Amino acid sequence: MKVYIESYGCTFNKADGQIIAGSLKDNDIDIVDSVEDADVIIVNTCYVKLPTENKVTYRIQKLQEEFPDKKIIIGGCMVEIDPEKLDKIGPDCSWIGPHQLNKACDVVTGAYNGEVVRECGFSKESKVGVPKVADDSLIHIIQICEGCLGACTFCCTRFARGPLNSYPISDIKEEARKAIENGACEIQLTAQDTAAFGRDSGEKLSDLIKEVANLDGDFRVRVGMMHPKNVLNDVDEIIDAMKHPNVYNFIHLPIQSGSDKVLSEMNRGHTLNQYLDIVSKFKKEIPDITLATDIIVGYPTENDDDFNETVKLLENIGPSLIHLSKYQHRKGAISSSLPEIPREVMKGRSKFLSEIKSKITEDENKELINSIQNVLVVEKGSKGGFIAKTDSYIPVIVDDVKLGTFVKVKITEATATYLKSELLEE
Repeated sequence: MKVYIESYGCTFNKADGQIIAGSLKDNDIDIVDSVEDADVIIVNTCYVKLPTENKVTYRIQKLQEEFPDKKIIIGGCMVEIDPEKLDKIGPDCSWIGPHQLNKACDVVTGAYNGEVVRECGFSKESKVGVPKVADDSLIHIIQICEGCLGACTFCCTRFARGPLNSYPISDIKEEARKAIENGACEIQLTAQDTAAFGRDSGEKLSDLIKEVANLDGDFRVRVGMMHPKNVLNDVDEIIDAMKHPNVYNFIHLPIQSGSDKVLSEMNRGHTLNQYLDIVSKFKKEIPDITLATDIIVGYPTENDDDFNETVKLLENIGPSLIHLSKYQHRKGAISSSLPEIPREVMKGRSKFLSEIKSKITEDENKELINSIQNVLVVEKGSKGGFIAKTDSYIPVIVDDVKLGTFVKVKITEATATYLKSELLEE
């Protein structure tokens, strides 16, 4: 039996796909690289935004049309968030929910034999230390916890991932150690909210970062998205942990809006000043920190004044990475009961922020021209050369290097999304 897996969405969901592949491989089921070669197709869905929902919906329908003789299994967030739609567009598809990955072999075997097998619902099964099949041996993803403590009004992902379930530091550390021994040079600690880690188990993110960073080997640790309200509980210790030379100087700290009114209506659980205080502390203690943030444009209650507050915020903090999303209703989300603002207003605001975003990020990167950077080479470039990451997690294009190595480069050019460099002689 041969299985093809394609995963959509976040790093966490990508890791789910790797776990499914690992479980199948452990049961002597072949994982193949093309749909055409497969007997069974697994679509590991994301459902965080409407464009992604439309993309995976179209993909599921298209696969059924093109490959009527192949068995199709749907995994990921769509299974838990929108089973009614899933049943409508794929009545003969089997399901494997994000909490049921340990049943992957049973679902695949049943589907292959002509049954419609649907495993969903919540569980506390750990996703650490289980077999994985990664498509990149240099970058190793570890899910440190699943679920969150939030109740953001715009979010539907929490209905798929459930309440917080943190995994033990000792298990995470051991998986990281084995990955480094097997050649990984970047450890990505991921979760819906890494800052919530341990709030249910009595452990702390700062301790976890230190334990992993202190492992033997030449590697870097990337800490995933942190909800500001949970960073507040441990901000000084997190900063101290992230000063370790093996940790990228990088934080992903979504704000979503620069308006306190909108933050309250989103039920974000923190104020603008609290967010600014966190950012200020990080920048003071780690001057080279790369700040990434998320902005939702056109939340239903956002007026012109609220939008202007967001503009002021971005110009004030100058994030190196800004993820912009135009607001759209999501199934089950509280804000979906509110009338959306006119699309032309939302489109105009989004265009305005996109221009600000490009200017901020390009100006930030231009400041690095002629600087000498120590970079970690992590992957081959799609158009030739290699992609490396600075200590601040900024992508750099470099030629004639070896994957998985640290090299010194001089930055020669900068764009809004990456740097170009020349290799320096050792």
